[in-house]
Amino acid sequence: MIVSHDVDGPADGPAVVLLHSSVCDRRMWEPQWRPLAEAGFRVIRPDFRTCGDSPAAESPYSDVGDVRDLLDHLGVQRAALVGSSYGGRVALTLAALHPERVASLLLLCPGRPGHEPSPELRKFGAAEDVFLDAGDLAGAAEFNARTWLGPDADADAHALVRAMQLRNFEGALAVTESHELPESPVDLASVTAPTLAFGGAHDLPDFRRIAAELPRLVPGAEHRELPWAGHLPSLERPEETTRLVLEFLNRSFR
Repeated sequence: MIVSHDVDGPADGPAVVLLHSSVCDRRMWEPQWRPLAEAGFRVIRPDFRTCGDSPAAESPYSDVGDVRDLLDHLGVQRAALVGSSYGGRVALTLAALHPERVASLLLLCPGRPGHEPSPELRKFGAAEDVFLDAGDLAGAAEFNARTWLGPDADADAHALVRAMQLRNFEGALAVTESHELPESPVDLASVTAPTLAFGGAHDLPDFRRIAAELPRLVPGAEHRELPWAGHLPSLERPEETTRLVLEFLNRSFR
């Protein structure tokens, strides 16, 4: 099954795939969607399984395999990947396993395959579980919005993250049997795509460290920290994030 997705922009434009955070769905890219298409890129944004409009899998799958299958379905041989948080982890994994498919990597507060959660991240997970164990999905969604959005996020961003996370919780809880394949070991030294990772100064320490450490793990990778950002910069300062994405993509496809 091909996951739910949108495609916009010229059919012959350079392909750009926007990969969302697990807190969100493809709607998190709404501020960047139209400007990228208007700039001449063929923009693709999927929903991962049980997120947004993508249902649970009925056979073995991986999110990396789903993205690869979507590219095949759309006839895209090579694309730039823009990944937020978990979407960054998927992007890194795809770039390591299938480097010929990835033209460049822009990572916003990314996760990383093989990363072991710190005590701070485990503490967040335990606090989230209190809400989930009590059946308070709305409370858990609100807790996630407060945790992951930085100080510049407005009320609309908070409302959208709450709505996306609540829907993801509902989708995940409806799954009676998981078909997700176990994650394979990944050698990030196999990544050949030009890579730029942004960290957020207001983010949890895990994700700041992941972004900062990528130049040591990915050949030629660059790192920058955004002093204003939390974990979801595309929703916190959407216009500034759009500018940063366009600058990187225009440089990558020059």
